[in-house]
Amino acid sequence: MRTKAIIYLDNFKNNLNLVKTRVGQDRRICVSVKANAYGHGALQIARESLKAGVYCFGVAAVPEGEELRKGGIKAPILLLSQPHPNEIPGIIKANLIPIISDSEFIVILNKQAAAAKVKLEVHLKIDTGMGRIGCPALEALELARQIKKSPALKLTGTATHLAVSDSADIRDLEYTKQQITRFKKAITAIKAAGIDPGIIHAANSGAVILHPDAWFDMVRPGILLYGYKAVQEFELPLNHLKKLMKLKSLMVEPVMELRSTVSLIKKIKKGESVSYGRTWIAGKDTYMAILPVGYADGLPRLASNKWYVSISGGIYPVIGRICMDQCCIDLGEKPNVERWAEAVIFGSDIVPEEPELPIIYHSAAALAETVGTIPYEITCNINRRVPRLYK
Repeated sequence: MRTKAIIYLDNFKNNLNLVKTRVGQDRRICVSVKANAYGHGALQIARESLKAGVYCFGVAAVPEGEELRKGGIKAPILLLSQPHPNEIPGIIKANLIPIISDSEFIVILNKQAAAAKVKLEVHLKIDTGMGRIGCPALEALELARQIKKSPALKLTGTATHLAVSDSADIRDLEYTKQQITRFKKAITAIKAAGIDPGIIHAANSGAVILHPDAWFDMVRPGILLYGYKAVQEFELPLNHLKKLMKLKSLMVEPVMELRSTVSLIKKIKKGESVSYGRTWIAGKDTYMAILPVGYADGLPRLASNKWYVSISGGIYPVIGRICMDQCCIDLGEKPNVERWAEAVIFGSDIVPEEPELPIIYHSAAALAETVGTIPYEITCNINRRVPRLYK
């Protein structure tokens, strides 16, 4: 197999157990499996999650929920993004739980659910400062009343989303506190009106780490479960040192490793160029390996001439522009690499015991930093043509 993504299920289960330990074994967990579980394979991740006692799953699109249902997943599935009215029959058939944030959609959803003779569960989404979907906090009570009066709908949850919960900047910590306060006030108003808000949830990965006040009845971790904290602990302010000590036990491990194969080795003479645009020219005679992995597979083109791969225990630079389906690697004047050897594009940050030795290979977080993005984008962009092998 030329290029493949190795998915380490034990790492995923360990990460999930760390989250469960942190938030409490009795608190419900919604595992985010949107975007094919951040590139890791939604159905397989869902099955492993259920074995560990996860309550429900979060998806962004109706087809994602339908895929889980066809794969035998019977747990609740939250539809976290705003669907189109034309998708409501699919929502009803797959028994998905849509997020509601406006009066118009309540009317549309209730009408179609009534026509289908079902009682559809919904969650109310409150915008407390994300500025995306969700109703204003002051309008939450009125929408909760409208849902309660809708005979074909049942309010089983109330949620918000935190904009900067992954940031340790003191201003962002304060902003998140303000969001939580607005959310609590809205929930209090709903309860005071005699309406059951259902499962209350707000915490994403960042809030699982930094904001226990946001845990409520359920947490919705995403990238944290796939091995990336998204919070730089060393940036925490001094008044969070106690919290920092507690975080040391939350040592999550990357779940995905991207590998390819040396398909060809050829000699490059001094002065010869490699790949499109001639952005790399050999300064001396050297040997080059061709790997059948490119930006169509998910290796960012922006990593051209900036990234390193691990082959046979050594590290070698990517040279020239990364192509759609291939990239080039400089093996040096006396390569210790054989044709068909495996190459690790990214995996975990492995630090050798002997400090003079190089890091063997880097994680998706390091690749993300190299190209100016986040690890979410790296793993999500691993194309479906790349087979996933589960270990």
